[in-house]
Amino acid sequence: MSLQATFRNQIKNYRKWDFIIFLSLTLLSVLNGQTTVFYLIYFFWWNALVQLAVDFYFRNRNENAICENNERFEFGSLFLMGIYWVFIVVFFGFIAGSGNHEIIFTNMEVLFFQNWFFNGNLIFILIERILIHKTKQPIQIYLSAFSPNAVVLHISIIVGGVVMFFVVKNYPEIFTPENRWGSALIVLPFLLLKIMIQSLTKSDNQIQKN
Repeated sequence: MSLQATFRNQIKNYRKWDFIIFLSLTLLSVLNGQTTVFYLIYFFWWNALVQLAVDFYFRNRNENAICENNERFEFGSLFLMGIYWVFIVVFFGFIAGSGNHEIIFTNMEVLFFQNWFFNGNLIFILIERILIHKTKQPIQIYLSAFSPNAVVLHISIIVGGVVMFFVVKNYPEIFTPENRWGSALIVLPFLLLKIMIQSLTKSDNQIQKN
């Protein structure tokens, strides 16, 4: 099998690599004391924005892509993403971590792209999404305000709120970025969320272009 064919086969399995890279970099951030609830929710936000932007650019360049709203871009989706950004940054970045300077400092590193595990995840999803379109993979894209990524973002915010106020707030000495076991427990529900969404979402490789 040629190198190019091998590469294309691996691209077809992008869901698997997406989870492996996310898991690896997130666990490395845990081991280095750089993981917070804000880190995870903010990553889901950026993941949704990157996919929205790349899919919009390639919507007419990948003939195997199926657009759920006939390739029309709804600017309401950007407005909604803006509202999410303000809420996530203000609430999870500052308010929810108030009183714990370590968490606030870690959140600010993420916000200003000083967390290289977070940055690595973003770079990977950007390159991955571009390669999916460049190699003409069959993929379903969503340009509206209500998409699977928006649903994931909603759920991650709810999960993050529950974790912050019913777990982290009650045991602040355990759930700090430096405590690896505490950080691992924080990461767990988000990993389960990512697994659940990937298992419930129809494989793009099974999509047939009409």
